[in-house]
Amino acid sequence: MITIQLNGEQREIPAGLTVSGLLKQLQFPADRVAVERNLEIVPRSRWDGTSIEAGDRLEVVHFVGGG
Repeated sequence: MITIQLNGEQREIPAGLTVSGLLKQLQFPADRVAVERNLEIVPRSRWDGTSIEAGDRLEVVHFVGGG
């Protein structure tokens, strides 16, 4: 297990997860979120290849439709 900061809160997650794996584990709808890792936006095309490391600060923002 490693410790990260997710949306401002300390979280313990399994070591070795990618951004995609983290979103699946947390059951976030991948088609409706944006991910920032250590103050940089992670493009959706790089989610599978971006590993989450101990101490990372992640923000996951949900898009909400409406009008």
